[in-house]
Amino acid sequence: MDNNKLETISKLFEGKEIRSIWDAEKEEYYFSVVDIVGALTNSERARKYWNDLKIKLKQEGSQLSEKIGQLKLKSKDGKFYNTDILDTNGILRLIESIPSPKAEPFKLWLAQMGKERIDEVFDPELAINRAVDYYRSRGYDDNWIKARMTGVVDRRKLTDVWKENGITKNIEYAVLTNEIYQAWSGMKASEYKAFKGIRKESLRDNMTDIEVALTDLGEIATRELAKKHRPYGIEENKKVANMGGHAAKVARDDIEKNLGETVITRKNALNYKYIDSNKLDKKKLPKEKDNKNMKNK
Repeated sequence: MDNNKLETISKLFEGKEIRSIWDAEKEEYYFSVVDIVGALTNSERARKYWNDLKIKLKQEGSQLSEKIGQLKLKSKDGKFYNTDILDTNGILRLIESIPSPKAEPFKLWLAQMGKERIDEVFDPELAINRAVDYYRSRGYDDNWIKARMTGVVDRRKLTDVWKENGITKNIEYAVLTNEIYQAWSGMKASEYKAFKGIRKESLRDNMTDIEVALTDLGEIATRELAKKHRPYGIEENKKVANMGGHAAKVARDDIEKNLGETVITRKNALNYKYIDSNKLDKKKLPKEKDNKNMKNK
């Protein structure tokens, strides 16, 4: 993503407070719809604008209305009120539904993103170059980038083996990944992210070289053990994933013994910090199927 696109996103809601709440389990943000509408329309009656638009979308048969949930968010008076919320995908669709001059640059950006993805279908090397450019812009050196790319391929090899061994559901990939992390680090992937103070960001992109190496070792060991023993189904594969993670734990213990300190660190690559002020009431979130791709943690 180039700087122009980043500026387009940041300027879209510049100077406006957009209330949001984070679901650590789903790794998803939920945003106040009224705040988004108010920022885009500059309307003093953003709530009425949204109520009218919501009725219109429902009459048109838009699926967006089915994605709306409610959470208690803090208002300007300091009290908490039930507020309509949408996840990131829902907000993007909402922006496209609002005829606002402020939204036009964002709509053009979305169209450009779509074009880039189509171009990458015909020339996959474009996607690789885009990833390299992104990592370079974040300050990663080429050796790190090369190792990261290799790790992505190794991860895909592991998920291919899991698929051969009867793993088909996204949640199952997440369970097995957590089994590896838990065995060598003592934390699930979500707990590791919380420990490092990150959310939707890639965990591996925020690891030290040693942490990445141990993660890769755990997955490579799991892959080779799974190829050798051919476990089938989630329970058998969990045992093998634990064995693979344990191999990385042995390596970790040996390194820490010689270093005299832990290799697991809170360090991350972020130049910002998250601040929590709300808690989720998941009963009021919209019901939807789990279609998130959990293969690549």
